[in-house]
Parts: sequence; C-alpha cells; structure tokens
Amino acid sequence: MAASAPLQPSLLLRSSSSLSPYLLPKNPSYRRNSRTSPSTCKVFALFGWPKKNSGSREISPSLGPYTLTTSSSEVDMQQQISVSVASSILEISSEDWDACAIDVTGSEKHFNPFLTHAFLSSLEETGCSTKETGWIPQHIVARDENGSILGVVPLYLKSHSYGEFVFDYSWADAYYSYGYSYYPKLQCSVPFTPVTGHRILVRDTVYKSQVFDALVEALKDLTAKLDVSSLHITFPSETEWHKLKDRGFLQRIGMQYHWKNRNYKSFDEFLMDMRQSKRKNIRQERKKISTQNLKMRRLRGSDIKAKHWDSFYSFYRNTTDNKWGRAFLTRDFFHNMGEKMGEKVMLIVAEDDEKLVAGALNLIGGDTLFGRLWGCLPDAYFPNLHFEACYYQAIEAAIELNLNKVEAGAQGEHKIQRGYLPVTTYSCHYILDEGFRKAIGGFLVNESAQVKHVMELLCESGPFKEEIMKEHQFS
Repeated sequence: MAASAPLQPSLLLRSSSSLSPYLLPKNPSYRRNSRTSPSTCKVFALFGWPKKNSGSREISPSLGPYTLTTSSSEVDMQQQISVSVASSILEISSEDWDACAIDVTGSEKHFNPFLTHAFLSSLEETGCSTKETGWIPQHIVARDENGSILGVVPLYLKSHSYGEFVFDYSWADAYYSYGYSYYPKLQCSVPFTPVTGHRILVRDTVYKSQVFDALVEALKDLTAKLDVSSLHITFPSETEWHKLKDRGFLQRIGMQYHWKNRNYKSFDEFLMDMRQSKRKNIRQERKKISTQNLKMRRLRGSDIKAKHWDSFYSFYRNTTDNKWGRAFLTRDFFHNMGEKMGEKVMLIVAEDDEKLVAGALNLIGGDTLFGRLWGCLPDAYFPNLHFEACYYQAIEAAIELNLNKVEAGAQGEHKIQRGYLPVTTYSCHYILDEGFRKAIGGFLVNESAQVKHVMELLCESGPFKEEIMKEHQFS
C-alpha cells in the first residue's frame, strides 16, 4: 500500500479534504518568472494539472554558501559550508549518506531502514523514483570546506501527488481554478512510504544545529529558485515538525495505527491485555488460517529467493491493479532492495499446498517492524488471511525480535480491533504564495481539530482493557 496512494483520505476524515470554506485571494500574487543559469537542466511536468505557463523550468544545483560559527574557551571559530543539489543519490557514497541517517537519530536503536542509501538507491536504480515516474531526485547535500558531507536531505521535484499519503489534491484544485500551477512541487519524503522519520539528516558535530538551519534555508531557497508553488516535508519526526513551525512552514497532522509492545513474551500474553470479546475474535480469526490448510512462513535475508520476489511482485500488482490504480514499484526493485538490505527485510508468505498465494513485506528497524505492502493471487480467497499476514504475524515477529512497536501504515480503522491504536503523524508545508498560504493555513487549523477529535473517538472504542487504554497517549 506504500507504493501508490488512493485518491481520498480515510472515510472518517473525507469531509476535511476541501478548501471551499476558506476564502482564496481574488488575484493571487504568485507569478511564474523565467530564470537562467550557467549550468542548468530542463525539467518538464509529466502529468498533473494544466499550466498557465507551460514553459520549461531551469534548475540551478548551487545553493549557499552558509557560514557556521562556534565558540571555544579561547577563540570563536567559523566554518563555511556549501550546499548543492544531487540529481541522484548515487552521487553520494552510501557511507556518507548512512552516517548522516544514523547520526541524526542519536542511536542505532532508532535506525530507520527507509532512510538508508540502500533503500533510496534501489528506488532510483530500478526506475521507481525517476523523472519518468514524476519523482525527480533533487537531494540536498551540505559539505564543509574540506568536502566532507555534514548533512543530506531526500528531496524530489514532483509533477503529481501520488505516492505521498498526505493528501493535497484540493490544494492543487484551488491553484488550478485560479489558473496557476501547483505542479511541479518539491517533496521531502521517502517515496511511496508513509513512515515517520527524520528528514533533515545531519552528522553529529559541534555545528549540528546550524547545519540543520542551513539545510532548511537551502530548501526554502531552492523552492524560490525553481519557482515552484510549494515545498512539502511529509512524515518528519515530531521534533523537526516543531522546529519548522518557526521557519515559515504550515503544520499538519494525520493519523496512523501502531501496535505497542508492552514487554510481551508471547502472542497469548498480548491477547490477555485485550477485552474478552476482542481476544475471542482474534483467536477465531487465527484459527481459520489453520482450518484452511494455510502455512505461514516468515522469511528473512538469504531465505528470500528470487522466486519469492517474483511471486510477491505478482501479489503487489494484483493489489495495485484492483485497488490503487498505479504500480510505481518495479519487479527489479524488490530484487534489488532485498539483495541490498539483507536481514533488514522480512517477507511473510502464505502457502497453500506449497504454492505461494499471498505475502506481506516488512522492514526491520532498530526498534520497529514496519509493515509496508500486501498482496495475493488474483483468484485467492482465504478469509482472514490479510489480518493474519499483515497484523498477527507482524506482532508475533516483533515479540520474537524484542521490538518496541509495529507500524502498520496508513489508513484502516479495522486495525484498531486487532491491537493497533491511532497515533499522530506530521507534515510541514512551505507555500510561496501568501494568499494561498493563508487559505491553506486556515484549513489546516480546522482539519487538525477534526483529526484529534476522530482519534479520541477511536480510542474510546479501543480493544484493550480500560487500564491499558489509559496508558495510550497521543497528541
């Protein structure tokens, strides 16, 4: 489900998807200006809304420089950093990129597999996040005077809003209705992946906070230089979300469903924290798997063979073709990603008489199991198999691996009754046009209140015993 996005948000929040209650400017101040640069490349929108000005855009890869300062007991020191745009993550070594991704979390315990060079490069190398799919890499790179990399930002120039899971279609509609271009836009995210994590990846140096500020300013500068409508940072960490509020970004919240490990030793111990009716329902659902003679297997690393990836790709295509509409991930992506990421990949498969009939893809982080994609054969019908493969097997795996939580991805109120409770997700939006920024800002204030209200209602009907539900916190 992370490889493409539905056209509408959750049913509970669908009424919040329109900007109609908010007054938009009669004469938006946003204008397109042609720009030139000594070293440029032309970028054309591939799909999306019609444009008032359909000309090409010029991209300049140079930003900054920025000066950093720090004080010792004897002298003030200065460091000048340069900031540039990389048109492919392959221009950056995996060692440098991953060092930034690990340092920013402060601990291997919070390792996020989606921010690794292996995952992001697999998307680019296999044709998933490319110009042809409307995801043009524009990664930001900060280097010190010696050329050492101090920070990176995964960034893309986009010509549509698919594969993001933070819905801005009504914003594009509003721009279009006034004859202005919402696309292309800049998107700071992990493509096709609604998973929270740091987005401004910075090495742990004495200049860390200043490098963060410089990278944020570089993002804003690039938005202006490219003359695009907006910059969107989706699923950042909560810390980043708060910091960006003071830097001109609009704040938005969303909702996902996560399972929390309360130091369980077994699946049955987890069930004992649930209300009796919910516990009984889950046991009945799991029992139906065995009565259908299905065999569930959890494969990792070298246990995942080429035949498994080929089968899973067919499952994935069945899901996208019947539900989401567009398959952004390629067959080669699964093979490439599986080879690069090894033991960080867990593929849960269901076998019927030794034939693979369904599967769920998971990635393993420092303290989290990330459930990402699910699919089955077109003619496969096994009641409750989706719940078993995606939710119950993931919980069992997290307990075995002593992981703190399972992130089950976007949408799906049905997850609540299976132990996955609502948590807050975040996004930040930098809108260049003042009139549109005010209108969208007003919309977000009301939308946030609605999201919080929905989360409260969902928690009131939570599946756990009362004392467990009181422990669950969200903001």
